Amino acid sequence: MSSSSVGEVTKSWPEVVGLSIKEAKKVILKDKPDADIVVLPVGAKVTDDFLPNRVRIFVDTVAEIPRAG
Repeated sequence: MSSSSVGEVTKSWPEVVGLSIKEAKKVILKDKPDADIVVLPVGAKVTDDFLPNRVRIFVDTVAEIPRAG
């Protein structure tokens, strides 16, 4: 379920917080098939320009054990 009402354009997806990136992308693309999804670390510097198809996902979790080599 998207965060917008019927007939409105979805601009945010609070329901994807806590999901994997893959799952979050599925939800977003269901609501906005033309989305250009960009995955960035939390705190990344971003431009101030507005691109209507861009959706930024900010992540800060280490998903796997870091290993040397």
